[in-house]
Amino acid sequence: MMLSNAAYDELMAFQRETEALAQVAGRLGWDQETMMPAGAAEQRSEEMAAMEGVLHARRTDPRLADWLERAVPGDEVGAANLRHIRRSHARMTKVPARLAQELARVTSRAQGIWADARARDDVASFLPVLAEVIRLRQEEGACLAQGGDPYDALIDDYEPGASSASIGAMFGRMRPRLVSLRERVLGATYQPPRLSGHFGEAAQLRFARDLATAFGYDFTRGRLDLAVHPFSSGSGDDARITTRVVESEPFNCFYSTIHEVGHACYELGIDPDYRLTPLGNGVSMGVHESQSRIYENQMGRSRAFTGWMLGQMVERFGDFGIADPDAFYGAVNRVQPGFIRTEADEVHYNLHVMMRFDLEQALIRGDLAVTDLEAAWNDRFLADFGVKVTQPSLGMLQDVHWSCGLFGYFPTYSLGNVYAGCLMLALRRAVPDIDAHLARGDATPATAWLRENLQRHGGLYEPKDVVARACGAEPDEGPLLDYLEAKFGEIYRL
Repeated sequence: MMLSNAAYDELMAFQRETEALAQVAGRLGWDQETMMPAGAAEQRSEEMAAMEGVLHARRTDPRLADWLERAVPGDEVGAANLRHIRRSHARMTKVPARLAQELARVTSRAQGIWADARARDDVASFLPVLAEVIRLRQEEGACLAQGGDPYDALIDDYEPGASSASIGAMFGRMRPRLVSLRERVLGATYQPPRLSGHFGEAAQLRFARDLATAFGYDFTRGRLDLAVHPFSSGSGDDARITTRVVESEPFNCFYSTIHEVGHACYELGIDPDYRLTPLGNGVSMGVHESQSRIYENQMGRSRAFTGWMLGQMVERFGDFGIADPDAFYGAVNRVQPGFIRTEADEVHYNLHVMMRFDLEQALIRGDLAVTDLEAAWNDRFLADFGVKVTQPSLGMLQDVHWSCGLFGYFPTYSLGNVYAGCLMLALRRAVPDIDAHLARGDATPATAWLRENLQRHGGLYEPKDVVARACGAEPDEGPLLDYLEAKFGEIYRL
């Protein structure tokens, strides 16, 4: 066998087309969630299946094995490209084309069924297609695991190197401190005010666009649209975001927008030389969520930024009963055991994720029947949050993820929070006057540091490695828990 730089060049030319086609497939998904007419759902599911068939064929093309065997990487970037392609090829060759296409077809259809079921609080109409999605993902997990744990194989899609055991151990260390903090906060004598009033959709969306700009989102390479469940989509020079509006709860729109901006800015901040290569996307969903969560929480919900935000909201919406910056900061960060994960305060958020982590493991491993999921959800929610679920849209129908087949994704939200806690420590050391900038509505110094130290690397390093390089230490949950206890101890005067 002769090693060859030509083999590497041929491989990367082939991969570039594969990456471009994957972006096209992603755009079909974005359109489905934002602009596609409802009557097109069945046709779109066939289109998505066809695209997945093309992509699966390319990702398992016999020439890949030959190129991978002969290719010589010229540098660190080349070696990282080969690592990603080799990993993708090894995984995809274990999954039959039939299964990959059927998953794309069924999950495309399931998302529309889920949205309709959620709107009508009709669990029964969603269960048959959910059962189909779970069956397909169980089959895929078994193919990938090759006798190992199928749920671990699915986690590896979103966070390479993580496992249910490592995540479960992390949650075991986090839960006692989170539950203790929650009990002290909810039992505190002082309770911050609750925001109330009417905040029109058009004004919310105008402010959402301004918030996106404040956090560095480039509208010449993106756009903001409405969706049932906020998400971001795309990479390179096209990274789009969505939000949703409830006219009595503007923080829902504003912080969903900032969250998705964190995702999009990660993609837009990757070194342009990596565009349409395996390095041209965020390296894992845990690292991705670190960006969305640090934008949303450590920066967006900080005392400094909410001080600026209060002035903006009074100017745009008039008097809404909270004029004091400290009271507004408390209102933004008010702790309450609400139903909706995406609207959850920072103290409760990871408890929502832990519940989903346990439920979806049971579903994939066959320990929980789909027909028993609603009861299991409601029982667990009451046990964990002390509140009875009153309707399915506030319970098992609230998240889009399972309709999309994203089993193994939920724990990456908490990994993102953990990474964000570590990153914020490093960021404050590197940019000591960050609060002065945030108090003016200027996140530029913070986002520039994140772009330089993490975002630009894309997939160059492994997930934990890129965070450790930025932080100067291996990531762990300590900084996040210390931050939460200090922040909410101050707000609630504990």
